[in-house]
Amino acid sequence: MSDRRFNPASADARWQAVWDDRQSFKAGSRPGAKKSYVLEMFPYPSGRLHMGHVRNYTMGDVFARFRRMQGDDVLHPMGWDSFGMPAENAAMEKGVHPGEWTRANIRSMKAQFAKLGLALDWSREVSTCEPDYYGHEQALFIDLYEAGLVYRKESAVNWDPVDMTVLANEQVVDGRGWRSGALVEKRKLSQWFLKITDFADDLLDGLGTLDQWPDKVRLMQENWIGKSQGLQFSFALSQAVEDIDRLDVFSTRPDTIFGASFAAIAADHPIALALAQDNPQLAAFAEECRRTGTAAAEVETQEKKGYDTGLSVVHPFDPDWKLPLFVANFVLMDYGTGAVMGVPGHDQRDLDFARKYMLPVERVVAAGGDEAKPIHDEAYVGPGKLVNSRFLDGMTVDAAKAEVIARAEAGKWGKGTTVWRLRDWGVSRQRYWGTPIPFIHCATDGVVPVPKEQLPVVLPDDVSFDIPGNPLDRHPTWKHVDCPKCGRPAVRETDTLDTFVDSSWYFIRFASQPGDKPFDREEAESWLPVGQYIGGVEHAILHLLYARFWTRALNRIQKIGVTEPFESLFTQGMVTHETYQAPDGRWLSPEEVVRREDAYFVDGTGEPVSLGRVVKMSKSKKNVVDPDEIIARYGADAVRWFMLSDSPPERDLPWSEAGIEGAWRFVNRLYRMFGQVSERGDGGSDIALERKLHQTVAGIAKDVEALAFNKAVAKIYELANAIEKAQPSASKANAIRAMALLVAPMTPHLAEEAWAEMGETGLIADAMWPPVDPALLVEDEVTIAVQVQGKLRDTLTVPKGTDKATLESLALAAPNVARTLDGAMPKKIIVVPDRLVNLVI
Repeated sequence: MSDRRFNPASADARWQAVWDDRQSFKAGSRPGAKKSYVLEMFPYPSGRLHMGHVRNYTMGDVFARFRRMQGDDVLHPMGWDSFGMPAENAAMEKGVHPGEWTRANIRSMKAQFAKLGLALDWSREVSTCEPDYYGHEQALFIDLYEAGLVYRKESAVNWDPVDMTVLANEQVVDGRGWRSGALVEKRKLSQWFLKITDFADDLLDGLGTLDQWPDKVRLMQENWIGKSQGLQFSFALSQAVEDIDRLDVFSTRPDTIFGASFAAIAADHPIALALAQDNPQLAAFAEECRRTGTAAAEVETQEKKGYDTGLSVVHPFDPDWKLPLFVANFVLMDYGTGAVMGVPGHDQRDLDFARKYMLPVERVVAAGGDEAKPIHDEAYVGPGKLVNSRFLDGMTVDAAKAEVIARAEAGKWGKGTTVWRLRDWGVSRQRYWGTPIPFIHCATDGVVPVPKEQLPVVLPDDVSFDIPGNPLDRHPTWKHVDCPKCGRPAVRETDTLDTFVDSSWYFIRFASQPGDKPFDREEAESWLPVGQYIGGVEHAILHLLYARFWTRALNRIQKIGVTEPFESLFTQGMVTHETYQAPDGRWLSPEEVVRREDAYFVDGTGEPVSLGRVVKMSKSKKNVVDPDEIIARYGADAVRWFMLSDSPPERDLPWSEAGIEGAWRFVNRLYRMFGQVSERGDGGSDIALERKLHQTVAGIAKDVEALAFNKAVAKIYELANAIEKAQPSASKANAIRAMALLVAPMTPHLAEEAWAEMGETGLIADAMWPPVDPALLVEDEVTIAVQVQGKLRDTLTVPKGTDKATLESLALAAPNVARTLDGAMPKKIIVVPDRLVNLVI
């Protein structure tokens, strides 16, 4: 049997067909069993799976299959996050309809998923671009509107000039659109908002209950929600502007009030708008400010610019102390009061501004011994005591904060208050390929929701992308309707919803899919919350925070009884690959490169290749590996095994040919082992092997529950070694049969093939996890270290609990110890039961 080779080309497709025919992974097939909801973040249908997908979905699949082997009724569904800008970009570039492009991609990716042998319940498949999904989303949006959680207002927004749409602050990365990469501009538009700020306290407090989430994700959300306690107060203006004589500001650091050297307002602040009417230079500066984005990350990193208004404000503790008032590009009207107190010594943004405009920089907080140390290029934000602060000198930061707030409240010029970094979620997008916002604008009745019986509001198919902008605005008929209230001519809302709305409730639709409503509450609650959720840490703010909010909003309007959607969260690492560049700087794919010894060359031309960093696989750097090609060469199980074996799942996994080759060799090693199951020898038992088996079964179960797949893989290697060393026996045959069950979640096609060849009844996909005998988890033999003068000289393998006298005799008789003693008798023998014997000479 040593020449047996597994044939994935035959086995993979055959067993996938059997699973499909029997609907093996259909949820709800085990009435009365414990329910387990396992979910990986559903993909955008880009057209091709990449190795990151393969790793993510393999992990979830192993966990789902394992839970089935524990007897659970498992819900493990799949769907498509199928609205979004890439489909519109494809329409413009390739002249294909977004729907046609998207659905073709779904068909392609679904075929790729099938090749991996994933244990998915495809009967619950959803696609967010289909009316039978987004029509229910429209109904929920109207429900939230009627509950006061949706509103429309004019506001400053991040405008992507390439994608021609609004972006949420979270979708602006380093001042650029998260998809287009274009520099974001600031505009004022009427937008739809969800009142996520109504849930700020609850979202923050709820993080404390998510003890099965990574700490880094909880911290990222905590920082994004950004609860700050401080002082809201008023500066008196040295000169009134129209009827405005005071400037309201909020500060989280009122303790530093004696370090203030300026005040600054946003370009859209009422004072700035009033002054700009008669000041062309200020008006031009304000317009420049509007051309930048509103995202906090961009505001922090952009060059700090200001315009001196010539006005000043009066320090609240000293009427003779005047601070210059600037209009500044880093102050936003939608944050706080649209005005700030500048304290350069203790805020880096303020320090950068002060250095540019030659404003005073005063240290007012100092750690021990730093009282006289000036501030140079870095603001001091650490702990300490107040200095250069009059009556606050010597106080701690917290005591000084409390003192300033108390005096402000007593003098009625300020009040202690709490503010949040979190802002309401702007969900309007000026694009075609998204969920139509179900409202109608009437000249008589204003904004009117579409009647529920007229849902879904379906996107028109006859649109063109020959010019930039939203095709719905230009459509000759679609947007023209009668008002549902008065019957007069009206127009539809042509904005569509942010695609993060689509993914904020898809996990509920997976759990319950009635035709007449978004979900059945009782059925959905029987599965929710999702027991194990798996996806990338890049979604820590956007998707995960929005999904937590949406679930709470549905709970408030009594649509569902849960508030936290995901009980346990796992964020997997990325799959990486080294990068290659030709002499002319162009990126090369792995297929274009050959290696000779330690050098790399362009295949065919022999040109030298520069080896670059190992980074996440991406099309732009061409360091991608096509899953289809690897599966065709090695089979799905070898790919799955490699994805699980080489790195802890939370860390990045470097792809290597050696790694996949090693996985393929082990698959065949297992297959040869399974062929030996009938070799029972003399029928005797091997207690050491049985003990190793039961310890491995228990250990792997613990590892898989913790998603420590690489540890589980290591235990399988150890058991395989033990089985191969053992003599033929009933114990060995039983261990081989158990091995098939242990690897079934990881290499399911191989396991099914072996299970059938062993003559077992039924599918291994339906089999139970091997039982564990608790008695065999306890070692009955121990290894004793024997030392002479504290140095290890030998070891003893003895029954656990061997008495002291026996251990002393055995230690003295050990060959290496006898040679060391050379006839001398030890003065003292120290025995630590089951661990150590030390001979003192």
